[in-house]
Amino acid sequence: MTRAVLVLATLLGSVLPVAAAVDRVPFTEPVQPGVIVIRTGERKLYLPLGDGSALRYPVAVGMRGKQWQGTARIDGKYVEPAWSPPAEVKRAKPSLPDVIPPGPNNPMGARALTLDRGEYAIHGTSRSMRGSIGTAASFGCIRMLNEDIVDLYERVRVGTTVVVLP
Repeated sequence: MTRAVLVLATLLGSVLPVAAAVDRVPFTEPVQPGVIVIRTGERKLYLPLGDGSALRYPVAVGMRGKQWQGTARIDGKYVEPAWSPPAEVKRAKPSLPDVIPPGPNNPMGARALTLDRGEYAIHGTSRSMRGSIGTAASFGCIRMLNEDIVDLYERVRVGTTVVVLP
């Protein structure tokens, strides 16, 4: 249980269920606090806190042939975004509409952090795709549980560096 949830549970006089799958873990990678590090092989996203620890979130990563590595920056932050499938996704799934409005069936979920590298984002998920977290399932985006992307969204800003490792 995260510390914030424990404090809230104590204030409310009960133990609340933990919705987010975030953990605070030791982290000694030589990166600045606040830089997002994604390890695709682990299917984890790390947010270093600068005290030798990081917040660790489970994620879905690109499926075989769709994964990428390198550095990007967050160039946009969106709440309940609509989604227009990129051309590559439309070719693979031509029955998709041109725009999917916000809501429970939107693949972008509750929040989206767009990246300055192609048509990629770190985003939430629709109800039907929650089971994909921890797998290689996307066309290159980093997919998170909605409660986790909401948490991450509040902790980062436009311009934040994102490092994607194997």
